[in-house]
Amino acid sequence: MTPEVKKRIEDINNGVVPEGYKRVGKKIIPENWECYKLGDLYVERNERGNDSLQILTVSIHTGVSDGELEEDDLGKKVKRSEDKSVYKHVYSGDVVFNMMRAWQGAIGVVTNEGMVSPAYISAIPNEKIYPMFMNYLLRSKDIIGQINDLSYGVTDFRKRLYWKSFIKVSCQLPSFVEQKKIASILITQDKLISLQEQKVESLKELKKAYLEKMFPKKGSKYPELRFKGFADAWEQCKLSSICKYISSSLTAKDIDENGKYDLYDANSLIGKTTKGCIEEDYITIIKDGAGVGRTRLLPAKSMFLGTMGALVPENSNLDFLYQLTIVADLSKECTGSTIPHIYFKDYGENKYCIPTQEEQQKIGVLLSKLDNLITLQQRKLEAEKKKKNALMQLLLTGKVRCVND
Repeated sequence: MTPEVKKRIEDINNGVVPEGYKRVGKKIIPENWECYKLGDLYVERNERGNDSLQILTVSIHTGVSDGELEEDDLGKKVKRSEDKSVYKHVYSGDVVFNMMRAWQGAIGVVTNEGMVSPAYISAIPNEKIYPMFMNYLLRSKDIIGQINDLSYGVTDFRKRLYWKSFIKVSCQLPSFVEQKKIASILITQDKLISLQEQKVESLKELKKAYLEKMFPKKGSKYPELRFKGFADAWEQCKLSSICKYISSSLTAKDIDENGKYDLYDANSLIGKTTKGCIEEDYITIIKDGAGVGRTRLLPAKSMFLGTMGALVPENSNLDFLYQLTIVADLSKECTGSTIPHIYFKDYGENKYCIPTQEEQQKIGVLLSKLDNLITLQQRKLEAEKKKKNALMQLLLTGKVRCVND
């Protein structure tokens, strides 16, 4: 980014109109960008579906699907009608939104012809817009904010965006040529994100496969996959015999009087206070409420709250013990219908097959390295997503231009 572009962005952020820009309401946009209402760019489409078309969905996270989802991926609340004529036929380039969740981001542009739920609204674009540019613009913070303001409902989860409100949403558009260039940049970034997501998922699948093969299946004392030199049966013992359990009565208000810290995120509490700290590396387990049974490996001197329990290894390897808690899936030990709980007095009595300390150490090191690799790739994924958000903020507002910069 050149010094001139940086200076322009700084000026616009400070409310100063740079050369070649104009003020439109509270916004500062390029002089050659035009202002529109969505009603100037779209007309509603109402066309019946048929049996030959795939059913598309609209997600708050990814917009319109590019194909039909499997039944298992649709979610419990999604019901497919046997009568395909009740669905709406949509074409590539159409915009589609879920009336009830548009305010959350359930809007996007169709990339493959299909049909959508009768609860969705679809619209046909005119020649002023490049559809894939609108796929990003309509999901931008500014547009979703307007959609939220224009949606009606007594409570958030009853809010609906009707056509008469959708057409009132305002936007600012560059030329058709610049729209295509902006869309191309963002599509390329999406492809990078997709590739990185595939890397993360591949590593997670590899980790899952290792866990399945490096720990004995139920009823067996021998894992399928072992390091060279190990052949003895694993010994069955109680969890309580290889670790000690530590509880805490600490609350968020013990750290901050406003109680702002996340009770379930021990990582966010590292170094905040000396209260409740454990002097050695340990495993924290959420013992009640949201995420109950979830485990995490934490370093010495970090702290945990009353919503958590801690397992400290005794006669066992820390990394191996952590992997064992994942294989054991302690969330299955939950009791309570309103607020689920797990108690060490119960799951601590469960018996698990354990190898020698030497084999534990080798298993722990291998799986820990794989966990670190997954974490590294996840961080790269988050960085690519942040880059996309930054690109959208700069390109869709005209702070950075594709035609001149």
